[in-house]
Amino acid sequence: MKTPIRWFSPFVVVLMLAAFAGADARAAVVPDAADGPVAADGKTVPAAGSVADSSAAVSSAVVGNTADSNTAVTSAAASSAAINSTAGAKGSRAAVDCSASRGNLWQRLAEAYVADWTPACSANATAPKRRGYPAPLDSIPFPGADYSIGGTPVIGAPDTQTYPLMTAWNGARSRIKVYGWFNGGFDVSTSNRGDGANAPAAYYANPNRVIPDQEVLYIERLPDTVQTAHFDWGFRLAQLYGQDYRYTTAKGIFSQQLLAENREYGYDPVMAYVDLYFPHVAQGMNVRIGRYISLPDIEAQLAPNNYTYSHSILYSIDPYTQTGIVSSIKLSDHWLVQMGLSDGNDVAPWTPDAQLTGTACAQYTWTQGGDVLYTCVNSLNKGNYAYNNVQSFYETWYHKINRSWHTDTEAWYMYERNVPNIAGNVANPIPTETGANGAFCAAGQQRCFAPEYAVVNYLEKEFNAHSYLSIRNEYVDDIKGQRTGYATRYSEHLIGYAQWIGSTILFRPELRLEHSYDLPAYDLGHKTTQFVLAGDVTYHF
Repeated sequence: MKTPIRWFSPFVVVLMLAAFAGADARAAVVPDAADGPVAADGKTVPAAGSVADSSAAVSSAVVGNTADSNTAVTSAAASSAAINSTAGAKGSRAAVDCSASRGNLWQRLAEAYVADWTPACSANATAPKRRGYPAPLDSIPFPGADYSIGGTPVIGAPDTQTYPLMTAWNGARSRIKVYGWFNGGFDVSTSNRGDGANAPAAYYANPNRVIPDQEVLYIERLPDTVQTAHFDWGFRLAQLYGQDYRYTTAKGIFSQQLLAENREYGYDPVMAYVDLYFPHVAQGMNVRIGRYISLPDIEAQLAPNNYTYSHSILYSIDPYTQTGIVSSIKLSDHWLVQMGLSDGNDVAPWTPDAQLTGTACAQYTWTQGGDVLYTCVNSLNKGNYAYNNVQSFYETWYHKINRSWHTDTEAWYMYERNVPNIAGNVANPIPTETGANGAFCAAGQQRCFAPEYAVVNYLEKEFNAHSYLSIRNEYVDDIKGQRTGYATRYSEHLIGYAQWIGSTILFRPELRLEHSYDLPAYDLGHKTTQFVLAGDVTYHF
């Protein structure tokens, strides 16, 4: 396999532009040298050799957001604590200065990483103000502090997210942020017949490879939904390059890379939307307009927002993005409702496949935020065969067992109507649309109804602030083979581990065993059982 070098280029360009902008931005926030060393948030801290007052130790807890749900992801990427011992004290350690550098952007960026990776520079942050129940999880190590909800930021949760690039650029002071990650992995599989042999395992469909999965750049501003005094706004532009574009592509948006040229690697502007926050509607309403990740699911497209490297079969065959408008209204700490209209699943509004599609969801929260039930009609229209025009219905239950254990369970039912028969048992079969599977219908039927259902469970154990265990089990019944290409039942079982270095490097090894019950579906239709050893590394900037 040829691994392209060009996937670095968009991100290198951004970092180079940041280098020129960084000096000016930094000049606005760095005090005079006489003021002493400067912490990540621009505050002056005591010089080395003085006794550090507790109020001077700067600890910037960092909260990020999942791909679309904006679930809080706590990180210490911008942590900067001035840890100083009394000068000349017998047996004392040398002073550790974790304050931000006065050098150029690259020096400040390097020091931001050193601070993140240095235990002495980690400190507990004062929890920012939050409206509603406390976050149920710790993040890090988990992808999010709140359970996943799509189509909106978590109304009432603060935005304190930052990563080293913004810390180095301007002390993480601006609400408009530029950040991202490089993500790559490997897999060793018992399937070995070439491209696609691991499927329907995802995203590592190709066996026995080293894979540049996704290289991602975000530019965003999150609305302040903690306050209830005034209107606020936000936006997100998310760019993705790598093999994973094969799963996120929407027809009509650079889709020729996949649908016409079948490139192994490609580009997808996976999110482009604005958020409008109205605090005086109930307990807050957010209106999202643009291309966004479809609302339900435990998992998400973007690598840091998942418990594991690989995805469940359930997730890999359901809708990914929609383009439209969705309103999320917080009625109380218990209830949140969502209504939306889009152009359908994974299609641009200007394509012939686009059609008016409804979305409706309700979230109920209890036990002080420890339990959440999220019910969604993700996409509903006439349901006739078109590009990814599945009608999809979801139920997801999140449950916190105790301080270190929690579990997430999701079930869905999907279908399409009038799907062309590809079973080879009918005269004059109707051609299928490129990128949209047909179904294995009964003999003599030119078209048929193609349903499928699935359930997945995650069991999660937190070991400490930097590691956790994932156990995943799922069952999928692709009744007419319309989603996976094989009319069979599947089970999939995974055990995975996650280890953070600081809050900027994440390593996730895993073992995965899966089986197709009614016919061989693995290794391009030659095997019923597949075993995979895999892992990935995500490097945040």
